[in-house]
Amino acid sequence: MYTTKRTLKDSLTSFLYPLKSIARCIREGIMTNKTWGGRFKKSLDSRVNQFNASLAFDHVLFDQDINGSQVHVKQLAKQQILTEAESQAIFSALEEIRSEIKQGQYSFNERDEEDIHMFIEQLLTQKLGELGKKLHTGRSRNDQVALDLRLYTRDKGYLINALLTGLIDCLDDLTSKHQQDLMPGYTHLQQAQPVTLGTYFNAYQSMFSRDKSRLEDWFKRMNYSPLGAGALAGSTLPLDREWVAESLGFTGIISNTLDAVSDRDFVIELCSVAAMIMMHLSRLCEDLILWSTQEFDFITLDDAFATGSSLMPNKKNPDVPELIRGKSGRVYGHLMAILTVMKGLPLAYNKDMQEDKEGLFDTINTIIGCLQIIIPFLQSLTFNTPLMRAKAQSGYLDATAILESLVMKGIPFRDAHHQVGLWIAEAIEKQCSLTELLKGG
Repeated sequence: MYTTKRTLKDSLTSFLYPLKSIARCIREGIMTNKTWGGRFKKSLDSRVNQFNASLAFDHVLFDQDINGSQVHVKQLAKQQILTEAESQAIFSALEEIRSEIKQGQYSFNERDEEDIHMFIEQLLTQKLGELGKKLHTGRSRNDQVALDLRLYTRDKGYLINALLTGLIDCLDDLTSKHQQDLMPGYTHLQQAQPVTLGTYFNAYQSMFSRDKSRLEDWFKRMNYSPLGAGALAGSTLPLDREWVAESLGFTGIISNTLDAVSDRDFVIELCSVAAMIMMHLSRLCEDLILWSTQEFDFITLDDAFATGSSLMPNKKNPDVPELIRGKSGRVYGHLMAILTVMKGLPLAYNKDMQEDKEGLFDTINTIIGCLQIIIPFLQSLTFNTPLMRAKAQSGYLDATAILESLVMKGIPFRDAHHQVGLWIAEAIEKQCSLTELLKGG
């Protein structure tokens, strides 16, 4: 009997001790805005705090962070981990915080919180007191940030996709408008064969259509929820991951919790698609820059989309396509950076992965900015189609067609090729076209 009483007393003591310890921490102000601290005997060095912080750049995730948290607290009520009243109070306070952030009530550079997750939780606790501390129940920042990034890239991916559609439509209009306008086609930047300006724009229309297809394929792989994976091994709480995923518009969940929090392949893939888009934009801009020179004179830049020189009053510079061409370099760099960050990391989460964000954010902002400006720039151009046609009809761009006409008469290809080459040499010497030479012969 004594043993039983002793065991019960010990059990009560063991249960009450951590509660008393927590109460003492609260009284003495030991608990701070850090997400940890119980086992530490020293406060964080201010230099480490500054070096560790990401709020200055990850605050752009506030909308997605609040969306995820609101669905999370609804789930906690659904699973009877929180009461409905608690869940609703947290949900409403989060909505207030969203509104305050959008109104510019907070300066992110003057805060002590480590990241946007703790920033929002700290504001929530200021509004709701002890209840605010229940927000993070059943969640780790590892699955939280993975969720925020997926929501953010999905939102921005939709915008990039819409802008790509606009560019493809613009190129389709130019294709239709110029389908009969003859111009020289080039290989090695030397005149090769005649093509139409419409065919030229249709080539880029095809390239950007493939880019759009790549982006849409990325959506299919990216759109899975990591929330509920916890730090790396899930939670003992009765969470409903599938319900959360469906509520946030995901196709499903990432079933392996290690995978859910430890990989950033969806970031790498989006950066890869962005690099491909920028490569195509850069090539298009390279042609337009050349065409705007006096030596080519194929296009005239609109005054609203060109700049001048601070010294030379005769200049009209193609800054828009030059900047797009230049910005491709930073997008390539960010792709290489995230690949390098991830290549040597053991499972699961590592702090290195904080370096996934700045490059991603800049990549997204860069490609959105380039797509937003290239469409009106293209629409503003004036094409010197008479000169393009004259260039296509001069020189020896009809040489291949003449060669193939000989082949159709039964002359072996190599012999026909050699013969046309001889005619070209003769035409150059006589300063006439191939057509004039053959008619004269």
